[in-house]
Amino acid sequence: MSLPAVLLAATSPPSPSPSETVPAVPTLQDAQESATNAASWVEENWSTWLAIGLRVLLILVIATVLRVAVRRAITKLIDRMNRTVQAVDGTALGGLLVNAERRRQRSQAIGSVLRSVASFLIMGTAALMVLATFQINLAPLLASAGVAGVAIGFGARNLVTDFLSGVFMILEDQYGVGDTIDAGVASGEVIEVGLRVTKLRGENGEIWYVRNGEVKRIGNLSQGWSTAGVDVTVRADEDLDRVRATLDAVAERMSGQEPWNELLWGPIEVLGLESVLLDSMVVRVSAKTMPGKSLPVERELRWRIKRAFDAADIPIVGGATATVPEEPPADPTAGMAPPSAYANTSSPQAQAATPLTPPSVSK
Repeated sequence: MSLPAVLLAATSPPSPSPSETVPAVPTLQDAQESATNAASWVEENWSTWLAIGLRVLLILVIATVLRVAVRRAITKLIDRMNRTVQAVDGTALGGLLVNAERRRQRSQAIGSVLRSVASFLIMGTAALMVLATFQINLAPLLASAGVAGVAIGFGARNLVTDFLSGVFMILEDQYGVGDTIDAGVASGEVIEVGLRVTKLRGENGEIWYVRNGEVKRIGNLSQGWSTAGVDVTVRADEDLDRVRATLDAVAERMSGQEPWNELLWGPIEVLGLESVLLDSMVVRVSAKTMPGKSLPVERELRWRIKRAFDAADIPIVGGATATVPEEPPADPTAGMAPPSAYANTSSPQAQAATPLTPPSVSK
């Protein structure tokens, strides 16, 4: 090989092998084409994306403003109810017809329920509208939510029942704080009303936690008016006119004195004979009282009747049944026969009555 050929081979770059690949370097023309395509895509779709963004923003703004307005309206309504209660509290009408604590708790519970329901409906509807704006198929989502709701409803049916019963109980004002009720499973004075549980204070001071879903019937002893009834048992030979005159005097005197004239919502009436027995008779006295005040009126009425009868020398018998005179206890040995001589086997009578046995004959 000649020298020029050797120098030419040494200075020339090595030829790439077939296995080696040379990366393609983007040229300026390629970058320009990519930028042009992106600009054209943005130019073609910017109006669509802008419309979607504005629509989503409008939905969120309207939902937020509507939620704030509805919650503020509910709060003002509850505050107005509370101001109405405070306006009559401390007056005669407030003492008779209005229980401020009961109305306050009831209004707060109703306000909380209404605010929660309004927020759930407004924001849930806004979320569905936003998803629909992005052209997302809502049918599978709604079907899944329906199946999940049914499963949760079956799993927590007792909780749902308690909650719904509490909501309707509060809306219908079946009972409230301060009422004395008979809920079937427990009875006592209501000290707290909730959407799931109602607290009762029993007669002995115990606190009953009653689930609203377990209450099948309610006997409210504090709504409308109560009835105070007293039975007076006197002797069967007592003068009825004198008994009625004494009871009428007690009723008239008690009806004109404080605080009984405010607790009594009607005259104290002598209804007549409740029962007549051999040696006694029962006279019934009744009066219509303020709700929940029948027991104090009954106690005071018994107290006054007893003092009036003692002053008029009218005895009050102790029981409603005839008194049977006591007989001396019977002699336990009265029905026993006298001892017999034949009971002793060694007595002459027993030996004389013993049968004779024939002598044995020997073979």
